[in-house]
Amino acid sequence: MGSGYLGLHRLSILTHQQVVLPSCHKVLLKFHTLAAVGNVATVAPFTASFKRYDGCCLCSRACRSMSNLIIRCCSTNAFVIANDEKYGNKQIISINPHLYDYILANVREPEILRQLREETASLHGSQMQVSPDQAQLLAMLVQILGAERCIEVGVYTGYSSLAVAMVLPDSGLLVACERDAKCLDVARKYYDLANVSHKVNIKHGLAADALKSMILNGEAGSYDFAFVDAEKRMYQEYYELLLQLVKVGGLIVIDNVLWHGKVADPMVNDAKTVSIRNFNKNIMEDQRVSISMVPIGDGMTICRKK
Repeated sequence: MGSGYLGLHRLSILTHQQVVLPSCHKVLLKFHTLAAVGNVATVAPFTASFKRYDGCCLCSRACRSMSNLIIRCCSTNAFVIANDEKYGNKQIISINPHLYDYILANVREPEILRQLREETASLHGSQMQVSPDQAQLLAMLVQILGAERCIEVGVYTGYSSLAVAMVLPDSGLLVACERDAKCLDVARKYYDLANVSHKVNIKHGLAADALKSMILNGEAGSYDFAFVDAEKRMYQEYYELLLQLVKVGGLIVIDNVLWHGKVADPMVNDAKTVSIRNFNKNIMEDQRVSISMVPIGDGMTICRKK
């Protein structure tokens, strides 16, 4: 996501979004999504000149096409409106750092999860850890579903799996698939501290192999819930395997489906982005499940098997 500054307000530049500022004036400038930062020199009539930053000008080739592309302001009370007027100019809140701090302050994060989160924050790849608000939603979905048998594909240091294991009944089972032994060491430590180790069956190795083995072992249709937060280019294969393992009415939740906003930017076509974009399209067309894409964290899609 690109960013800039308008006065003291932080700007995020996104494709196909419209914003109403606190003054109730619509922003007139239109730009494409950019991975750059610029300074808006003039604010009054919403016209501006841009300074260069690290050799990159906001008025680059990417933003010379001035149609359909609009700046979004992330001031405290800014919101976004869908470009398509058929949605009735519905105003949707735009999350900024101040508002996100407020959201996090209203998450009921157990102490053991806070300790794990803070330890993970100092590790390489800490950005892979799900956010507390995501973990809270996962745990609530498990509780609403009354799930007893769950699968997690991609454990990292165990934050999301611990959140799920803690709300499972004492006889519950969470199959945790992870290939990184060092990450699993951290996860195991916290499973023990939270007294949920007896609920967690760790499968160290490639998740696809573990899931295939479970199917061959006669476990198809016996799981209530699955969460996927692993190699993005493997999402479609994980999904197909989990569809076999999850029972009718069960849930499969996939993380990172918005991929830092890159999926909505036609100019971004790296392998991971294209893979997630194609996966989202496939899910949208898959009549075997009902779906809901939720803009929490980096985006999660909740699939219910029909």
